[in-house]
Amino acid sequence: MTDNPIKTSVTGHILEVTLDRPKANAIDLKTSRIMGDIFTDFRDNPDLRVAIVTGAGEKFFCPGWDLKAAAGGDAVDGDYGKGGFGGLQELRGLNKPVIAAVNGICCGGGLELALSADIILAADHATFALPEIRSGTVADAASIKLPKRIPYHIAMEMLLTGRWIEVEEAARWGLINHVLPAADLMSEARKMAELLASGPPLVYAAIKEVVREAEDMKFQDAMNRITKSQFETVERLYRSDDQLEGARAFAEKRDPVWKGR
Repeated sequence: MTDNPIKTSVTGHILEVTLDRPKANAIDLKTSRIMGDIFTDFRDNPDLRVAIVTGAGEKFFCPGWDLKAAAGGDAVDGDYGKGGFGGLQELRGLNKPVIAAVNGICCGGGLELALSADIILAADHATFALPEIRSGTVADAASIKLPKRIPYHIAMEMLLTGRWIEVEEAARWGLINHVLPAADLMSEARKMAELLASGPPLVYAAIKEVVREAEDMKFQDAMNRITKSQFETVERLYRSDDQLEGARAFAEKRDPVWKGR
């Protein structure tokens, strides 16, 4: 097993995070804590605008919790570190886009990790499942998130039976954004990241906060919070140089230069 289970690289404003724990890229407590530190730094670093998370190799994105580590003493209710399991699941205030590039088997906590991203791209051989039911446990984050992302009855079938679905079915239910040839997955993920990195970071932050906070609110209540300047990111956007830059660029018929302030 590699000494460093997480590989990172930065290109411009884009962070790539690769889970690299042979043979299956499973996540133990140590790995989760490392991921939490990485994604917290991503959240807080103004030079980083977009993250891509993927798995090493061609077979596994991530199967979730490392059962061998659990058998060796890792407690399932142990300290996962900042952001909870995998560093993304419960990371507060993450107002930057995250892309999951699913390069293979994506199940259990691995699927929950992908669900924590904003955009999911998948290789044409990827498969998805929530097999926790077969080991007598609950896919906690997926039980909360999945019925809100895809049709309720499909989500419940996956949760209650542990059934595997192929990538085409995942796309049909809207679980993922795009199916791509495996050889093109990372190049397309980087292309998507470059597009997002060229966009207005303060607008992205406002979108993510509004979407996150409004999920369980009535429409008018959410709108009232916006008009009453009760979303910090929206208020910051409305008072920013970037909003003025957007208007100037439109009037001057040129591309805007976003500075995130």
